[in-house]
Amino acid sequence: MFGLTLYQHRIARGAVIGLSLTVATAVLVASASPAQATPPNIPDKATAQAELDVLTVADEGSMSGYSRSLFPHWITISGTCNTRETVLQRDGTDVVVNGSCAAISGSWYSPYDDATWYAASDVDIDHVVPLAEAWRSGASSWSTSTRQEFANDLTRPQLIAITDNVNQSKGDQDPSTWQPPFTEYRCTYALMWIEVKYAWSLELQSSEKDALQTMLDSCP
Repeated sequence: MFGLTLYQHRIARGAVIGLSLTVATAVLVASASPAQATPPNIPDKATAQAELDVLTVADEGSMSGYSRSLFPHWITISGTCNTRETVLQRDGTDVVVNGSCAAISGSWYSPYDDATWYAASDVDIDHVVPLAEAWRSGASSWSTSTRQEFANDLTRPQLIAITDNVNQSKGDQDPSTWQPPFTEYRCTYALMWIEVKYAWSLELQSSEKDALQTMLDSCP
């Protein structure tokens, strides 16, 4: 990124203040709008509860043999657009792309932390169920082609554009140890997590299931 940076300061959980002038202007502001979930096929509470009830609870599997390269991403979705660029267009507002499908302007609301960004470089595409978590939950036995489908799943609520450092703080944690800092989104996060694990027949840890049930109970 190039241009004249005036100043930028991030606060992970509260109001976020910042201003940066670049060719594609990047501004982070606190958002007053309610969280809007953009991934597709988020179930309602009753459906998610039924799915949670039938998921297999088991001890967490080993990380032995794990590599992100075993979950190939991002893949080409259409023309010159890969999965990341496709999600940026889906989740953003007034997104403009160049001939290589890279987003050069637009805005992205991150429901995990209730913040809005104006530069694609400040946004990560989160795997709601992280790749390493999937590996420990049953994906270690999948073929590489199946893991590729999982890592680029645009059909289920598995991919979402969020603030980059929030994604980094999440890492490969499950809901027993990490939940979105914006508490109003935790219900939706649980709905998405449950749907992905159910759709892909992935296992749950006991502590993970307990955390998801608590989050689900908070849903209206």
